[in-house]
Amino acid sequence: MLILLPPSETKREGGTADTRLALRELGYPQLTSARRTALAALEELARDPAASAAALKLGPTQAHEAQRNRRIRRSPVLPALDRYDGVLYDALDAPTLTPAARAFAHEHLAIASALFGLTRALDPIPAYRVSADSRLPGVALKKLWSPAVSAVVAQETGLVLDLRSEAYAALGPAPDHQRAVFVRVVSEEGGRKRALNHFNKAGKGRLTRALLLAGVDHPDVESLLSWAEAAGVRLERGAPGELDLVV
Repeated sequence: MLILLPPSETKREGGTADTRLALRELGYPQLTSARRTALAALEELARDPAASAAALKLGPTQAHEAQRNRRIRRSPVLPALDRYDGVLYDALDAPTLTPAARAFAHEHLAIASALFGLTRALDPIPAYRVSADSRLPGVALKKLWSPAVSAVVAQETGLVLDLRSEAYAALGPAPDHQRAVFVRVVSEEGGRKRALNHFNKAGKGRLTRALLLAGVDHPDVESLLSWAEAAGVRLERGAPGELDLVV
């Protein structure tokens, strides 16, 4: 099983002392060339604060976000699962996961990134600011990442559970087969389902935490749905190729 998560646009500061970004330490080495391309473009952009603010859609109070990119080769690193914050990652609460759950995450969870393509859960990364809709000089992110990330995901032989946002899913679409499903978070009122926005992220975080703590490598959708029913998680078949997480 491979669980695909979106990143968060905000990142936790800091990292392990005396550490730096080393691309050779990241999972999915087949993405290294594209990572070098994205990093070089980001460093070029970071030399111009005004261009950075425009390309990254930063307001006056977010200048520190662009500064992160100027220090990206010198900043200390953290495991990706600990680097990201925000609603989804607050609900996942990675620091309180058991060692076994974190090890399971590293084997079965990947986090989308506009800078790194995909990272495994415990891959060491610095704080940075690049979004799926950012404009890097000379680089079209969708063109850079879509074929490379899709090829990585297509190699998964078990279930692919896609919890990414649509913007990040577009940077590396999952294969179109019965083992890959996209998860939508919905509420139900009067027998009718409706999509959620803010609670969407919290629902995905709680589902991911439950999956990591359970530590079950689900081979297919049927296995996942059986687990969900037993665990009290309301996960249901939705549109073709989709599952509805009802919260």
